Amino acid sequence: MTKGRVYLVGAGPGDPKLITIYGMECIQKADVILYDRLVNDALLEHAKDGAELIFCGKLPGKHQIIQEQIHELLIEKAAKGKTVTRLKGGDPCIFGRVGEEAEVLAEHGIPYEIVPGITSGIAAPAYAGIPVTHRDYASSFAIVTGHGRAEKEEDHLNWSALAQGIDTIAFYMGIGNLNYICTKLIEHGKNPNTKAAIIQWGTTERQKTVTGNLLTIEERAANAGITHPAIVLVGDVVGVREKISWFQEGEKEVSIGRE
Repeated sequence: MTKGRVYLVGAGPGDPKLITIYGMECIQKADVILYDRLVNDALLEHAKDGAELIFCGKLPGKHQIIQEQIHELLIEKAAKGKTVTRLKGGDPCIFGRVGEEAEVLAEHGIPYEIVPGITSGIAAPAYAGIPVTHRDYASSFAIVTGHGRAEKEEDHLNWSALAQGIDTIAFYMGIGNLNYICTKLIEHGKNPNTKAAIIQWGTTERQKTVTGNLLTIEERAANAGITHPAIVLVGDVVGVREKISWFQEGEKEVSIGRE
């Protein structure tokens, strides 16, 4: 039997219009779609009739088990000759486990393609009126995983390099680790008055942005009721928001993700 093909697709940051044309084509032609928790449900409406939709959201503490099941599903469906789209929030190469999934597919001789998407660490700030680079404020930008903690031996970041060498830092999955992030940056030389922002549900109608600095952002986020999913952005370019904020934020509920 002819093996199918797997498309590892970035669905973008939340607004369904921000998916690429090729990403949309991969949704439309798929026999099977395996989609993640933060994929906008509106994108699934473009699946063809009869397409099999499989939810692959990960719960805390269950990542490894579920990831192995995803690998098995990709192999099983493609081995049956099906066209499979693995739909991931943002860009599949930014904390999206695409390297692991592509490696498994390669090991089994299954053809695949990686289809980039717009990542939330750039898109959410843009919708909040914050360009992550700016001629006057930021000539360097880093994307960082924000959930690692030293006590769990999960913190592998070079904090000195981040604090002293990077102008704008976007922390993914960092909202529950905010105190630790701010403390480590200050400890390693970042000015405590460095501006910071948190953008929740970026690019969607539920977007909410809170700004402050490394000393105040945690309290302000708590007072505003900010929870995940959210991007933590650190850098003086946050101040540009005062001049170019353009997106109307609100509280309207939309069908994006699952609790």
